[in-house]
Amino acid sequence: MKKALLNIDYTVDFVADNGALTCGKPGQDIEGTIVQLTENFIANGDFVVFAIDTHQKDDNYHPESKLFPPHNIEGTEGRDLFGRLKDVYENNKHNAQVYWMNKTRYSAFAGTDLELKLRERQITEVHLVGVCTDICVLHTAVDAFNKGFKVVVHKEAVASFNQLGHEWALGHFQNSIGAEIR
Repeated sequence: MKKALLNIDYTVDFVADNGALTCGKPGQDIEGTIVQLTENFIANGDFVVFAIDTHQKDDNYHPESKLFPPHNIEGTEGRDLFGRLKDVYENNKHNAQVYWMNKTRYSAFAGTDLELKLRERQITEVHLVGVCTDICVLHTAVDAFNKGFKVVVHKEAVASFNQLGHEWALGHFQNSIGAEIR
């Protein structure tokens, strides 16, 4: 079974103490696990996707603009990968198995070529890490399930600014879409 790792929104704005929409400590606490998983997937020759939220400055038409403060604005430091994951990406960005993908909705599948990239490589299993468990990770997992992919969520590599939402999403992954929780 071919697999891919989807790194979802592990950016400065979502993780750093001063991030515009930060998970704070829960997001920071998963850094080591995300870095290790990413390095392992790259070393094994697996496909690694960095699915990163992107927004335009002063875009009042985007549906998130009514729900959240401006975040992950194109061209700002807030969109940079957080901590050591940035170095992992920079050291491997020319590797054909590493793919940076901008996304404009919660799901990494919505309006992107992610499904095409996975199908081209005959990938049938997606592993999810990143933030926020109950928003972008959740919507990506549900779309992956609906598209027929096996879904694996790494419990120690997802976090949210909403602990209740985080716990609910972990249960939903397992009980409603049959995801494997590791």
